Amino acid sequence: MTMNFFRGVMGGQPAGPQPTGAETIHKLCDRVASSTLLEDRRDAVRALKSLSKKYRLEVGTQAMDHLVHILQTDRSDSEILGYALDTLYNIICNDEEEEQDMAAAPPIPVSGKHKNVPVSDENAQKQDEDLGVLFTDKFLGDSENVTLLLTLLEEFDFHVRWPGVKLLTALLKNQCNQVQGVILVSPMGVSRLMDLLADSREVIRNDGLLLLQQLTKGNAAIQKIVAFENAFERLLDIITEEGSSDGGIVVEDCLLLLVNLLKNNSSNQNFFKEGSYIQRMKPWFEVGDDNSGWSAQKVTNLHLMLQLVRVMVSPVNSPGATSSCQKSMYQCGLLQQLCTILMATGVPADILTETINTVSEVIRGSQINQDYFASVNAPSNPPRPAIVVLLMSMVNERQPFVLRCAVLYCFQCFLYKNQKGQGEIVATLLPSTIDANSISAGQLLCGGLFSADSLSNWCAAVALAHALQDNLTQKEQLLRVQLATSLGKPPVSLLQQCTNILSQGDKINRRGSKVQTRVGLLMLLCTWISNCPIAVTHFLHNQENVPFLTGQISENLGEDERLVQGLCALLLGICIYYNDNSLENYTKDKLKQLIEKRIGKENFVEKLGFVTKHELYSRAAQKPQPVFPSPEQMLFDHEFTKLVKELEGVITKAVHKTSEEEKKEEEVKKTLEQHDSIVIQYKDLIRDQDTQIQELREQVSTLSLNSEQMQNQIAQQQSQIQQHKDQYNILKLKLGKDSQGLSSSQGEGTHVNGLHSEELSQLREEVEELRRQHALQHTQLSDKDSLINTLRCGAAAAAQTAEGGAGGSDNTELLREVESLRSRVQAQCAEISQLQTERQELIRRAEAVSSVPASSSESSADTVTVSELESRLAAQTTEAERLKEECRGLREGHAGLEQQLASATSTVAIEQTEKTKLQQEVQESKKEQDDLLMLLADQDQKILNLKQRLRDLGETIDEDEDELDARDQFCEDDDDDNEEEDEENND
Repeated sequence: MTMNFFRGVMGGQPAGPQPTGAETIHKLCDRVASSTLLEDRRDAVRALKSLSKKYRLEVGTQAMDHLVHILQTDRSDSEILGYALDTLYNIICNDEEEEQDMAAAPPIPVSGKHKNVPVSDENAQKQDEDLGVLFTDKFLGDSENVTLLLTLLEEFDFHVRWPGVKLLTALLKNQCNQVQGVILVSPMGVSRLMDLLADSREVIRNDGLLLLQQLTKGNAAIQKIVAFENAFERLLDIITEEGSSDGGIVVEDCLLLLVNLLKNNSSNQNFFKEGSYIQRMKPWFEVGDDNSGWSAQKVTNLHLMLQLVRVMVSPVNSPGATSSCQKSMYQCGLLQQLCTILMATGVPADILTETINTVSEVIRGSQINQDYFASVNAPSNPPRPAIVVLLMSMVNERQPFVLRCAVLYCFQCFLYKNQKGQGEIVATLLPSTIDANSISAGQLLCGGLFSADSLSNWCAAVALAHALQDNLTQKEQLLRVQLATSLGKPPVSLLQQCTNILSQGDKINRRGSKVQTRVGLLMLLCTWISNCPIAVTHFLHNQENVPFLTGQISENLGEDERLVQGLCALLLGICIYYNDNSLENYTKDKLKQLIEKRIGKENFVEKLGFVTKHELYSRAAQKPQPVFPSPEQMLFDHEFTKLVKELEGVITKAVHKTSEEEKKEEEVKKTLEQHDSIVIQYKDLIRDQDTQIQELREQVSTLSLNSEQMQNQIAQQQSQIQQHKDQYNILKLKLGKDSQGLSSSQGEGTHVNGLHSEELSQLREEVEELRRQHALQHTQLSDKDSLINTLRCGAAAAAQTAEGGAGGSDNTELLREVESLRSRVQAQCAEISQLQTERQELIRRAEAVSSVPASSSESSADTVTVSELESRLAAQTTEAERLKEECRGLREGHAGLEQQLASATSTVAIEQTEKTKLQQEVQESKKEQDDLLMLLADQDQKILNLKQRLRDLGETIDEDEDELDARDQFCEDDDDDNEEEDEENND
């Protein structure tokens, strides 16, 4: 029965009324919802899939919920999942291919009420798009549906994964932001999609690229996640596998995805650079000798590759990131490779244009890249610089318009923040450097400036203006340029020739060309004389220039000429604002009087405002690259818009000011400049004093460190003295015991007594030597005591005269440390005296032992055996050797004490020298402070006088400033009183 039903739907049908498409779809939906057998549900879903293109509306409205339920419940059957996903894709997708298929199919009535009414293709496409958005919103009504779809993408089965990728891509196309939000919060959502790039089936991988393109549009968070999922590595590997620029559309998809990930995303750009991926771009731009016959796909791929390079160095990026990428591109040889394409033959025009734009942004603002570009030569005979070859294309009216714009942009980028390059360009125009045998950049610019082609006039004028941008030296140098107009006539200056062309503009045939040429020349003149009083003087020196400008501004011309009038007003305003009054006939006051009489101030300001209100002015102010839809709209330069924005306000104020206001302003300005100079001097003085204070602090820290080292040495000496004292006590006890043993025995032989007497005589000599050494040390210590007393007296006197200065506290601390050292040295002297007394006692006892009479020993000789005498002799010999070793150790210890005393002596001498320097610096600091106080007092008096003069002139002075000045004066008086009290206390 089931099979008969589908035969009726899919195949031949019995006679009778045929069911409509809506009724058939309704029956199929009931079958999907009610059938218990998987085969029946699978057949019903397959039938819905076959009807989903023709009956898109009915299938979408009736079957979507059932299809989503199939995706949730029948996860075990990949075939029914594939049918359901394909059906959902057909009703949601708005692809042109699907629309073409639907258009080719014969019309089928969807219900009995609707008739097949023909509609236009545009209306049909709009209806299809509306249906796609409608069904997408219905599918996204439950965000779990997107999560379910992400889960299905984990299935490896081709019939599930591929339609799942296509369906998710269609959802992103219709409702990108909403789907992105769901994927972003879904756990591992982006990671699951990144796995598609690793699929071995190319069709899934390629559709995965399209999916990621849609996913990464305009969402920086997803772009970062994709980048950190190793997207750069995978995409570059795919590009290499597919043949780089010679690859197919897969390479194009990879490049589009890379552009999405990097454009306006500084984090990903930095990650791309730090990952050394810029170096992997260099092989893309390797070209051979024969560059003819490039396929359309290769041109597209190479265009996207160049666009990717521009994304990394775009002027809209942060300057630091752009500079870092420019440096990497030069170091890896990418810039050199691009210059090779620039000078190669047979390269398609659009690739050459984009390469010029790319090189422009790679060198823009990078001195090392600009220097390299200046050294590039074209492969011609003789070799010519690449800049000259490019300028030849710019001033050639037969070249394509976009190519000429690209060359102008390249020249502008070469001169951007490049004073060295500006000097080289201007130097080619100076008489001393002109080479008649070769074509230079200056000659090409002059030729373009005075040619019959208005676009060449404009481009050459703008290029020459960029050679003068923010460079006062080159503005003055360009005044030396002389031009030979015709045979038999004297040469005229370049400035004069430009003004001559302006005044003779009616000789140009076409009205549009006339405006474009004059706008270019006016922009050049405004840039030239701005912020250059010498150039203003040269311009005003020609008696015809000012009448020409006033005549142009005062006329009532058409809409096309209003822009020229505004630029003439800007040029005249610059002559007023930067006028140094060196010409008596054209001072600031006389020029303003001329404007008031012939033009009117309000009319002048109104004409000046025409410039910024122009539509093309706003367009040129958006970005540096000159991009114009047609040559006629090429009127404004980006850098010139910055100049206009800077000067419009100040010129308006300068025109409205009276001579008295200007004089007052100049006086106040001069006073402020003097005040600023005095403040700068004070700042320098304070800076020098801070440096001196820092040096003194370093000296104090050094002395403190030396003091700590001396304290450590004293501690070591004390410990050594204690050790010597203990050893001496032990030696004294042992000698006492030996003397008692000798007095009790009295039976030793003459030989033994003789040996002991020799040992005692040696000990006596050593003790005498030690006594002399201690006497010498005692004398040295007495000298040190007297020196310390002298230093203490001198430091006390210096402390009294320092008047609380910064050096007084440091001297007091040093005196305290010296006093502590003196007390410790005195303690050591006392201990040494005690040791000397004890050694004298030892000598006395040794002499008493040696004076024992020989008769007593002879009377008791019989009672002492020979063996006892030998044992005593051996013991005495051993003890004498030990005493020798101890005496030797004592001598070494005293030698160390002498060295330490010598070190202390040198340290005291250094401290005395440092104290003398500190005293001198204190005196100098006091003198400088007194001078500074006097200067400040004079300056305050001058400021008060100036404020009084301003009050007399009617100017309003803020009372808060007066109160602050009074408070400062009161604080200074208090400081003086405090210093006097401190001096009295010190006295």
